[in-house]
Amino acid sequence: MVSVRMWWFTAALCAIVIGVPPGSHLPVAVAAPATTQRFVIVPEESQVAYRVGETLIREDNRFNVAVGISRAVRGEIVIDRANPRASQVGPITVDISQFQSDSQRRDSAIQERWLESARFPIAEFTPTRIEGLPAQYEEGREIAVRIIGNLKVRGVVKSVTFTTALKLQGPQLTGTAATKVLMTDFGFDPPSILGILRAQNEVEIEFRFLARSAP
Repeated sequence: MVSVRMWWFTAALCAIVIGVPPGSHLPVAVAAPATTQRFVIVPEESQVAYRVGETLIREDNRFNVAVGISRAVRGEIVIDRANPRASQVGPITVDISQFQSDSQRRDSAIQERWLESARFPIAEFTPTRIEGLPAQYEEGREIAVRIIGNLKVRGVVKSVTFTTALKLQGPQLTGTAATKVLMTDFGFDPPSILGILRAQNEVEIEFRFLARSAP
């Protein structure tokens, strides 16, 4: 098992600056050693999605899974191919005000009433520990790991664990990560509109990313 030390990544969960509030400051990176390779997440080829079960009362209590997606995700990872123990993972940020589902009405309600993402647009996941990395790296091999860290949403910080699959091949690092959280853990109740719909408390979060080698 390899321990991975969290690092603060350089400047602009990149090519996109979507949703980052004017005047916001990004963490400053620690310079990577010459033996390492830095990967930057590509927003256009990455996404964070939520999935929430909801009961549509007006439609004879039909069950539906609401899905929202944001591509405004940023982050960096430093990999040491010769010595995985020296690898570093930076925080992942996502603009949750950019979540889009199949309903503009739902998106507006989430932004203004429940998640209040119009007021708190940036969510941040800061890794504190990674479990399951191999002692030696193998090109192109998919690795299953658990990433434990702190998720900050609406100013509330909770410890969460992402079940993750990673693959490093040439100049690209790809991966998927998933976890489940409760809305009430972050200070807001599940959406409920009398006579219209009622949402579940549990939210599935899935992060799919592609990161490319950077200078």
